[in-house]
Amino acid sequence: MLAVATPLAARAEPIKNVVLVHGAWVDGSGWRQVHDILVSKGFHVTEVQEPETSFAADVNATRRILDLQDGPTLLVGHSYGGSIVTEAGIHPKVVGLVYVAAHAPDVGEDEGALGKRMPSVLGQTPGAIARTPDGYTYLQSSAFPTLFAPDLPRAQAAFEASSQVPAAAEVFTTPLSAAAWHTKPSWGIVAGSDQIINPDLERFYYQRAGSHTTVIEGASHSVYESHAPEVAAVIENAAQQVGSAN
Repeated sequence: MLAVATPLAARAEPIKNVVLVHGAWVDGSGWRQVHDILVSKGFHVTEVQEPETSFAADVNATRRILDLQDGPTLLVGHSYGGSIVTEAGIHPKVVGLVYVAAHAPDVGEDEGALGKRMPSVLGQTPGAIARTPDGYTYLQSSAFPTLFAPDLPRAQAAFEASSQVPAAAEVFTTPLSAAAWHTKPSWGIVAGSDQIINPDLERFYYQRAGSHTTVIEGASHSVYESHAPEVAAVIENAAQQVGSAN
């Protein structure tokens, strides 16, 4: 007898579109290992290259990429990218969110103020963040390897320090006007040794959002690079769960 696939079985396919959003001071190239792992598993993966000139510009850059997706999409954000995906995630193609050592503010909140409530090592290191005369921020080259990427090879961390994308100071203090985690399922990765965002703040965000949470002990803020297989596994699992639920 010929078996006929049921509608439920058809819906149990994992989401195949994944959009990756980087954080401040870096660019989309940091996702390369995660990208390659997911592509090898059949996912269609796109990296957003946000300009970091304003929060609105970064959200619009993400929406632009979401518009190009051909179906349901999992939206992933690292660090400041978490604020971006929280706002951009109300896009109708987004069916789930993944936060990777990321901020996840609520409507009316901004990550700068929230970070002051639970200071990170960075927040308690005077002079680590520098500012250009026209109001763009960056990490001092000496601070980047030790605070942002201590678990990456030193040469790689030094290169990332020298290739930083300065971020407009306002991106950290712009209140959100939408919070997609209220209505869409989410997953969160806590970097256990994060010095850029306090790991307890990450836990607070994910608990409040009801996120499925994974803790990667010993991981730095560069967890998406230093622990790419574990990060990719969380994204793959989220895609499977969202696909099964829709």
